[in-house]
Amino acid sequence: MLLAMGLMFRLLLLVSVLVLSIGLAPLQAQTSDQPTGTIAVSDSAEQDAAIANRIREIFMELDGYEDVTVAVNSGIVTLRGTAIDGPAVTRLNEIAGRIEGVVAIENRVQETTDVARRLDPAVARFRARSEQFINYLPLLGIAVAAFALVVTVGFLIARMKRPWDRIAPNAFIADIYRQVVRLAFILGGLVIALDILGAAALLSTILGAAGIIGLAIGFAVRDTVENFIASIMLSIRQPFRPNDQVEIKGDIGKVIRLTSRATILLSFDGNHIRIPNATVFKSRIVNYSRNDERRFLISLGVAYETDLLHAQDLALQTVASLPFVIDEPAPAVWIEDLGDSAVILNVAGWIRQHETSYLKARSEAWRLCLAAFDHAGIVMPETTLRVVGVGDARDSQPSAPAPASTAVAVGAVTVKVGDVEAAMDKELERIVATERAEKPGGDLLKRDAPEE
Repeated sequence: MLLAMGLMFRLLLLVSVLVLSIGLAPLQAQTSDQPTGTIAVSDSAEQDAAIANRIREIFMELDGYEDVTVAVNSGIVTLRGTAIDGPAVTRLNEIAGRIEGVVAIENRVQETTDVARRLDPAVARFRARSEQFINYLPLLGIAVAAFALVVTVGFLIARMKRPWDRIAPNAFIADIYRQVVRLAFILGGLVIALDILGAAALLSTILGAAGIIGLAIGFAVRDTVENFIASIMLSIRQPFRPNDQVEIKGDIGKVIRLTSRATILLSFDGNHIRIPNATVFKSRIVNYSRNDERRFLISLGVAYETDLLHAQDLALQTVASLPFVIDEPAPAVWIEDLGDSAVILNVAGWIRQHETSYLKARSEAWRLCLAAFDHAGIVMPETTLRVVGVGDARDSQPSAPAPASTAVAVGAVTVKVGDVEAAMDKELERIVATERAEKPGGDLLKRDAPEE
């Protein structure tokens, strides 16, 4: 029973709210945009008729109010009928409220539901715009012709080889110059065309939208833009040349080419290494081929009881006597470290790396120095551990051979020196030359480019 009473109460409350909302709606429509000012005491039928006639004349001159009727009684204007849309209905109050003598307005006009009538304004607007477009066709043709002429001239200028290839350090920069010229002439043609059409103000909107889009694209492809800028910088100031042996971020190889996106190396194993130019530009680059002279370094260990002066002199004379070692800079030897069971000697010599293989020269110097030490009786001990108090230390020492003179030892070991020609480097250079010949285009490296 209580549940039924509750439901009835809620239903009555809902009906009351609906009735109040329906009753208040006309009141709000009638009181909006009402005329203001004092109301005259006198009233006349002639004035009401004049007000009604004046409002009808105004509505007859306006489109969309053919079905609106006007009645005036004691200065109160009552409007009935249908209008095209809501703004047209609201506009009735504004028009009627400006008529002198109008006290109040009862606007009972509703929006029409006639489909044909609602479409008439859209059809009229489309017709008017079509006529305007047809009238603009000759002017539009002239604007398009002017735009095409300016763009054609710009593209013809950009295709010329002599000015751009002469002022640009390489083909990549020359192509960038051409792209800038094309873009400048396109913008110039667009400005001229819009000026002919009388819509030059539209250019700022187009440029603003293009700037926003360009900014968004720039953030989206930030790595690509960074790589492109790095390619420009590397092509202008080239830190290496074709066939140079370089080390870039731990990768070592011969330079094949520098493209607009990456630097391509040929490793000593014959593999291609492709490094993005942004990484190359920001990395530490070691160019082993820039200077013809290159130093090799070998380490030798001798026993503590060895005559170190004699050992140093022997190692130095052995390296200096090698035919592939140059006189300037001169070879050198020094004590590098004191190990657990040996004194470490470092021996350095210089070669012309374009003629001599660095690895073979280093290997041959090592072999001959070891042979010279062995011939001179210089012991190169292995790592050993001595146990104190066990056995006789003097009995455990091997007898050293009689030492030979430095000249005899050097002469004995340098009678036959191995081949140290840079055959492997030349083979890699041949492979690089073949790779470059297969794809001649797109390389930004030039022999006569300014060095960094």
